[in-house]
Amino acid sequence: MTIRLGRKYGHLTHGLGCICHSPQAQQLFTRIDKGLSRRSVLKGLTASLAAPALGIVSPAFAQSPAKPILLTNVNIFDGTNSRLVEGQGVLVEDRLIKALVASADTVADADIIDCGGRTLMPGMIDAHWHSILAGISQMAAMTADVPYVHLVAAQEAERTVLRGFTTVRDVGGPSFALKRAIDEGRVAGPRIYPSGAMISQTSGHGDFRMRTDLPRTSQSDLNVTEEAGIAAIADGEAEVLRRVREQLMLGASQIKIMGSGGVSSSYDPIDALQYTEAEMRAAVSAATDWGTYVCVHTYTSAGIQRALASGVKSIEHGQLADEDAVKRMADADAWWSIQPFLADEDANLKQNPEQRAQQEEIAEGTARAVELGRKYNVRMALGTDILFSPNGTATQGRQLVKFSRWYDNAEVLRLLTSGNADLMSLSGPRDPYPAKLGRIEAGAYADILVIDGNPLEDIELIADPDRTMKLILKDGRIHKNTLSV
Repeated sequence: MTIRLGRKYGHLTHGLGCICHSPQAQQLFTRIDKGLSRRSVLKGLTASLAAPALGIVSPAFAQSPAKPILLTNVNIFDGTNSRLVEGQGVLVEDRLIKALVASADTVADADIIDCGGRTLMPGMIDAHWHSILAGISQMAAMTADVPYVHLVAAQEAERTVLRGFTTVRDVGGPSFALKRAIDEGRVAGPRIYPSGAMISQTSGHGDFRMRTDLPRTSQSDLNVTEEAGIAAIADGEAEVLRRVREQLMLGASQIKIMGSGGVSSSYDPIDALQYTEAEMRAAVSAATDWGTYVCVHTYTSAGIQRALASGVKSIEHGQLADEDAVKRMADADAWWSIQPFLADEDANLKQNPEQRAQQEEIAEGTARAVELGRKYNVRMALGTDILFSPNGTATQGRQLVKFSRWYDNAEVLRLLTSGNADLMSLSGPRDPYPAKLGRIEAGAYADILVIDGNPLEDIELIADPDRTMKLILKDGRIHKNTLSV
């Protein structure tokens, strides 16, 4: 057989007469192949032995358990009902919950785990998380080598799942590679719904350039945050379309745009409106064409109203919303993803007096916002938005417990499980995880926590995962088991 490339490339024609098909060449290739195979095996064995010492997930982690797992002697919070289900166990097979079975039943060939009468519940979901940016300081994120930033994020991902958060919606940052590594079982971490780069106008909340970087020209280089995939600056409908489509090409399950100012950026006042309605509609149009949605960073009523008029489906923050804006959210059947910004001991407080005053204003608005959301029955989602805070990530559960000031314990747990899961499903065909999340029922992902105590009675239990979370499964794989301790 001969592969013909045409007259221009005739000198490259490769056929059986080529020297690479000679007996001598074939012997050489065989020797090289054997040598490579031997070295690959040795490297694999070395990596497997070294992995536990390095904190790296071993290759065995990537495989489903060899046998089904039956969790017995549990009281079940199923993610929806406010009363515990008693007298049933949970059968896990591969990645999914196969069935709830009567306690007296046995399952052939299943590994039985006696949970000692503890509470079993779904893994929790953080609806507003930054996988790449949560566990690193802002200075390190801006100055360190990009691979270092991702290595820190991988370490934080494992800590995230060990805090009981088996799913996160990532609303800004280049989390695609981390998501892939987690999904392939190469590192431990939560499921990630990635937005990719935050889409921002010039001078917007995602524009981290210095004053000396202006003005931008067609010959200007991208700034460090754009090169890293943290933010994408786009002005005008055409640029917005391009940047949104780029994130969809990379695998975004939803799109994040910036609709007003914020606290953590230096040059955009919190009340500033960002993106025209036409620009927002361009982002929504591109996302809708792919069957998914746009979420928007905004605190103010004006920002909320403009976003809703443009077809945005999820409002992020919104602590300064007035009653009319909240009514509009309810009428539009939009989601309100809110965070416990309370300017308390867990807040990442700013030293700049102006930014500190903005934080206090937002903190005052948090309580009012939650109350208005409840009054008008807005679809609420809970998240933390921990950002550039290596010490703050450990407070993830503790911060979300604060919503028990406005909701009863069962409702907080429902919002953190099946409630947030309903928001994840808004990604439609771009949803990377098609089975059910946030529920203990047949066919749902086997993302399971076993807690020492009853969080329906004491919600603070989810704030102390090292002590209270005795068993953590994600995707049917055991990440932690201290039931015998």
